[in-house]
Amino acid sequence: LPELTPAGLWPAQFTAIRNLEHSLRENRPRALVQMATGSGKTIATIASIYRLIQHGDAKRVLFLVDRDNLAKQAYREIQAWVTPDDGRKFTELYNVQRLSNNLPDPDVIAGEIAEGLRVALSLFEDVAADLGSEAARAESV
Repeated sequence: LPELTPAGLWPAQFTAIRNLEHSLRENRPRALVQMATGSGKTIATIASIYRLIQHGDAKRVLFLVDRDNLAKQAYREIQAWVTPDDGRKFTELYNVQRLSNNLPDPDVIAGEIAEGLRVALSLFEDVAADLGSEAARAESV
């Protein structure tokens, strides 16, 4: 990944992104980013996602949240976020979809991902429920 510049980021966001990227460089793919309320976690996450897709060869990102209001907020912020390098909106460059608990057939989702879905935003409980029902379907076959 190219050097992270602090332009447009709050100090806590810059530190979180820098530390996350350091962890990934050291082949530690699991990380916990802990930031105070109101410190810009969503923007830091969006900036990290952008950098991982743009420069880190990430194919897809699943952005999970634990409350519906956070999913709505994150989706709005993704739609409004402007890239630091060329000033385009994130959603002009990448396909972003907010998944809901009315998930279509898993084969349809896989097809959409194969067709270019880059960021899927969903509630943790919806994904967990869908995975549980998929496992139950597989057991019944």
